[in-house]
Amino acid sequence: MDAETVDLLVIGGGMAGLSAAARVAAEGGTVVLVEKAERTGGSARFAGFVWTAPTFEEMRRVNPDGDPDLAAALVDGFDDGVAWIRSLGVECRPPVPVLGFGRGHQVDTNHYLDACERLLRDRGQEVLTATWTRALLTENGRVTGADCLLPDGSARRIEATWTLLATGGFQGDPELRAAHVHPQAADIALRANPHSRGDGLALGRTAGAAFGGKDAGFYGHLMPAGVSLADPARFVDLALYYSEHALLFDTTGERFVDETLGDHLSTMALLERPEARGLLVADARVHREWISASYVAGIPGVDKFQLCHRAGARAAVADSLEDFASMPEEWGYPGAVIRDRIEEYNAAAGTNDTLTPGRRHDRLPLDEPPFYVVEAAPAITFAFGGLLIDSAGHVLSDATKSPVPGLLAAGADAGGLYRRAYAGGLAPALVFGLAAARTALTETPAAVVG
Repeated sequence: MDAETVDLLVIGGGMAGLSAAARVAAEGGTVVLVEKAERTGGSARFAGFVWTAPTFEEMRRVNPDGDPDLAAALVDGFDDGVAWIRSLGVECRPPVPVLGFGRGHQVDTNHYLDACERLLRDRGQEVLTATWTRALLTENGRVTGADCLLPDGSARRIEATWTLLATGGFQGDPELRAAHVHPQAADIALRANPHSRGDGLALGRTAGAAFGGKDAGFYGHLMPAGVSLADPARFVDLALYYSEHALLFDTTGERFVDETLGDHLSTMALLERPEARGLLVADARVHREWISASYVAGIPGVDKFQLCHRAGARAAVADSLEDFASMPEEWGYPGAVIRDRIEEYNAAAGTNDTLTPGRRHDRLPLDEPPFYVVEAAPAITFAFGGLLIDSAGHVLSDATKSPVPGLLAAGADAGGLYRRAYAGGLAPALVFGLAAARTALTETPAAVVG
């Protein structure tokens, strides 16, 4: 038992949680950080870019249905977040374009996460790993800390002025994915750490928190269908980013999305198609210019098709469009229909004819053989639904939409920022983690009335 009340209890040691905890410790506050896994870092250890939209106007253009206050806070807080990373001695490389509209910095996220943890320990603050949070402590409607279970099986009550939920979301739980993302999401691949299984969501809901983002969607990428993602190195190596320049067909042989708007958007769209799988078709030009090229400036390019083939994906090279008509029956696609649709697309691509679905950006035909075919499936990194927060990180009450006293959330535990759109994952975790730290350092939780 520890009777001392700390300024901030952080539940979850990923990008958001470590950022918040380290910032509070750096400013002289007291912190305990609790992490369920054996090691801190979460899914942020698999990422390498901190980026978002460069202006509020651009954010609203790409994410028109998200919370505008959260969008403004993210854009406004981004530069301060980058400055905070650099203040810890971590390199942020010069800004580069991301996804055609964003701006961001390549960062050694492992260096950053380890620097945050080292700062905490150097300032005498506690980092408890392999520790499970059993329940939030409440008093008259105010969250006052949490009961935790230590690795040796003993209980630990941690009292805190503020408690931050930053457990990384619920994407690791198939039932929660089915309930809050899409019924077919129960069976899709996980492109993230396996420990984020909705702990923060469950804890917040017991305190009366609002869940936001019905049909909000998720962030993920198209990956080769049927290929194991147990090795995190495959999260980037096998991601089919080049889909923005290819054609994507569902099991009926039809296109169903404007692929050029972003691989992450095509991923959401494919989840809702029959069997949540499709064929991604590219030609020799796309292979040369995109499949083998760098996705983001500064990252060396690799031949994604060859990587998928070696990983055991359903992949093939067709010497001509006529070869599609003899597609193996066990694949389950009408090859002749796909051939016809490619020919129709090519006939319209170089003209002013209307394409259905449209192609806002790359309208070049796919007519240079050979043709590269990979069966693709959606994989999830995190869901956009979560506990509703305001721009200061306060968790909002389901009953009143006012802050739940003493409770904060950040990272993938927080919802409302995005709705079927995406402008960065590490950046919101960083910015709202730092916002939560500022709240913990400067505010006293409101008293509960009644």
